[in-house]
Amino acid sequence: MVKTANLNIRIDPQTKQGAEQLFSTFGITISDAVNIFLRQSLMVGGLPFEMKQPRYNAETEAAMREAREIMSGRKAAKGYSNVDELFAELDAEYEAESGKKC
Repeated sequence: MVKTANLNIRIDPQTKQGAEQLFSTFGITISDAVNIFLRQSLMVGGLPFEMKQPRYNAETEAAMREAREIMSGRKAAKGYSNVDELFAELDAEYEAESGKKC
């Protein structure tokens, strides 16, 4: 008879729900997935995937900084009174950058 040990982990409910939905499409439970992860880790002698910080291009990093500034209240978000005003500005930016008329 195979003996088992319990492993208790804490995880946010959204991650757990998403993982349950994902693994159910493979016909396995979270417990099965954790067992697969641990066995694979033992087989490769470490994490079974490469861990690294995501790298973003300069434009994406600038957009993320701006979003954080807006969220923290250090920078005001730009607003428009209607959708036509927004599209007019987007068209003007496009024309200025590309030299093409919309």
